[in-house]
Amino acid sequence: MRKMIYALMALVMMFCGTGCSSKKKFSSNGKSIVTISGQIAGHTYVDLGLPSGTKWATYNVGATKPTEYGDYFAWGETEPKEDYSWSTYKWCKGSSRSMTKYCTDSDYGTLDNKTVLDAEDDAATANWGSAWRMPTEEEIQELLEGCDWKWVEDFNGSGVNGRLGTSKSNGSTIFLPAAGYRFDAGLNFAGDYGFYWSSSLVEYNSLIAYFLYFNDGDIYWLNDTRSIGRSVRAVLR
Repeated sequence: MRKMIYALMALVMMFCGTGCSSKKKFSSNGKSIVTISGQIAGHTYVDLGLPSGTKWATYNVGATKPTEYGDYFAWGETEPKEDYSWSTYKWCKGSSRSMTKYCTDSDYGTLDNKTVLDAEDDAATANWGSAWRMPTEEEIQELLEGCDWKWVEDFNGSGVNGRLGTSKSNGSTIFLPAAGYRFDAGLNFAGDYGFYWSSSLVEYNSLIAYFLYFNDGDIYWLNDTRSIGRSVRAVLR
C-alpha cells in the first residue's frame, strides 16, 4: 500500500510540476516578464488582488505578449485602420458635430445619452470574445491605486519602454508598453507615452472618452478625442 501511495504522489508531481501553481511568470528568452494567473478564451490574465476582483489581460488587444504594442482603436471601433480622424470615424457623419451614437448633447449629433460602450462596439469583446471587455473609468482608477508603478526602459532587454505595476496586495505584476497613439495616418510618441482606452464616455462632452495615460514621470487617467487610435488592455467580465 505504501508503495502505491508513493507511486501516485510521483505521478501527481510529474503531471503537475510547477503548473499546479495558480501564479506563474510569462517567460521570454528565459526572463520573467509579468505574472500570469490563468487563461480564458486563449488569452492570459493576471489577478492583482484588486478589491473588485477585476482581472486584467497580460497583453494588449492585437498583441501576443506583454511587450508588443498591439493594435490601435478609435473609441467605439473594433478594427484598426490607416487613418484616425473624424472624417473616418464610425460614429459620426464626417465631422465632430454629427455624432450618430454615444451622444449626450444634441449640439453634437443624435442624442442617445449612452455613456458606456455596447458589447458590439467594444474592441476587446469584438476581438477576443464575450469573456473579455474594455475596462471602465472606475476600473482604471482601481488599477492605478492598487499597484505601485515604475517606469521601465528596455524592459527585460526587449527594447520596449513602459510602466510596470506591482500589486500592493499580492505582489503580482502587470506591464503596459508605452505604445503611443495614432492620429490621422501617423504614430506618435511610441516608446515615450502610453494611452489605454476605457469603455467610458465623458458624460458632459460627447467628443471625448476616458483613458489611462502615462509617461516616465506620471501615470493617471485623462480624457480626450474619441476618434484617435489608442491601445486597449482588456479585463475579464
